[in-house]
Amino acid sequence: MLKAVIVDDEPKAIQSLIWELGNFKEEIEIMQSFTNPEEALKYLTLNTPDCLFLDIQMPTIGGFQFLEQLDEINFAVVITTAYDEYAIEALKHDAIDYLLKPIDSDDLRDTLSKIKKHSNRQFSISKLENMLLNFNSKFDRKRITINTDGKLLFLDVDDIIYVASDGNYSTLFLKDEKKIVVTKKIKEVDAILPEHHFFRIHNSYIINLGKIKAFIKNEGYVIMDSNHKIPVARQRKSDFLEKL
Repeated sequence: MLKAVIVDDEPKAIQSLIWELGNFKEEIEIMQSFTNPEEALKYLTLNTPDCLFLDIQMPTIGGFQFLEQLDEINFAVVITTAYDEYAIEALKHDAIDYLLKPIDSDDLRDTLSKIKKHSNRQFSISKLENMLLNFNSKFDRKRITINTDGKLLFLDVDDIIYVASDGNYSTLFLKDEKKIVVTKKIKEVDAILPEHHFFRIHNSYIINLGKIKAFIKNEGYVIMDSNHKIPVARQRKSDFLEKL
């Protein structure tokens, strides 16, 4: 059975959606509903539904702003709104569907079908990725597995020069001026990278210790093989020198 969370600043809109979802009670149940998006954000840090029904126009935190504040979105997002001009923006934020208020039962049926497909796919990808990660960690210390754009990439750690943070995204800078953007925070990438090869030299950067060309002590930065200058955080300097 699918588990859902509803976030909408209008209690009547929540009641209406719950009533409509009651027609599919064998398929979906409501874990929780919120009129206060800040409370919903706290709840979602501790609980993972299969789907989130999210209103776009809310006075304190708008729906798209709400999504940007989530550390990780590992559930289906369904946008609900009375205004259809948000459809394209919803797609940009990786919503799997878009429901126009008042919500039609047939549209809701189609949405539930999409949520089921999304949940099954996410489970399969997660299971496969974990299996591959475990395999790599046990048998291949020089390769990592990264999930990006619906693909599992197998990267040789020697090809990674450094990693830069961009909020909820990270960019892996590779040799030959190639780069890969992944939907993982830098701390998640740091957890994947082998410790003896890499060091988080700054809140926003991880470097490959084998790709350092020079360390400019007075100015507090390193120069990588790619000629990029990476700052050394003051509080990490002593740990970095120990690594060297």
